[in-house]
Amino acid sequence: MKKFYLMLAAMAALTMNAQDAQLTDELEIGDYSGATSMVEGSYWDAAPTTFYVAHTGTQMIYTADDLAAMVLDENKTDVQITRMTFRFANQSFTDITRDVKVYLQPLEATEFAVVDGKKQFFEFDATNPVLDYEETYELLNFYGDDGELVFDLADAPFAVTPGMGLLVTCVFDAQDDDNCVESSFDLQFYSSGIRSRAMTYTNNTVSFLDYAETEDFPDATSTLGCGTNIELPVTHIDYSYSETIETAIADVKADRAADAAYYDMTGRMVDAANLTPGLYIHAGKKIVVK
Repeated sequence: MKKFYLMLAAMAALTMNAQDAQLTDELEIGDYSGATSMVEGSYWDAAPTTFYVAHTGTQMIYTADDLAAMVLDENKTDVQITRMTFRFANQSFTDITRDVKVYLQPLEATEFAVVDGKKQFFEFDATNPVLDYEETYELLNFYGDDGELVFDLADAPFAVTPGMGLLVTCVFDAQDDDNCVESSFDLQFYSSGIRSRAMTYTNNTVSFLDYAETEDFPDATSTLGCGTNIELPVTHIDYSYSETIETAIADVKADRAADAAYYDMTGRMVDAANLTPGLYIHAGKKIVVK
């Protein structure tokens, strides 16, 4: 005997359906929340920037191994970095305004090349920043506390390529040479403990973008105030991704047309030619026989 229709309609059947879910997660390079050590060195060794001088340029290498946790799961697709955050200790009474440009590009290299004894910055497309904005860092408002420097990529997320690293080039330019903190110790970034993954350029008059157009680029020299053996700062990365998941859904398309039989309210099939007065189910509908 066939299963009877669920009272007044059809039996809902569960089926499995593949759907792409949009999810978010986070990754830390170094102990972001628990770091206590600062990036070591002088002001020209501060990544991603220092506010002690008016113009800085920094390149930071995040290797494929650093980013592997974002793409290890084969079900993850379309992995995109939406935010990068760096943590610093603030000891400044001064509010600082900077024009900020950020450039991101996939990278196979895991270290900076050395040519004729000089470390080399990586070439980058200076005309195509993923971020270009002005920001005032109100350091006076949280003197003595930790602060965060944020690259918000929500409107321009960076697609992560499995097996590839990431080169971050960031440029900070003051509107005038006087808008700087008074001491190189006023603002220090916390260190991940990973050395030689960053290089910096510091100058009080010339932007890193202008330097990148000269014949001296990509050499990093001490006369330019370049740091070449710098620790990667602790970095918090927010990212989004798609994941294919199997979900159970209700399929209410019962095969009503294929069943011309009549059933009583207990689900028993009855003889359609000898119906007695009462309530029946036929073709998925309630039928009253008088």
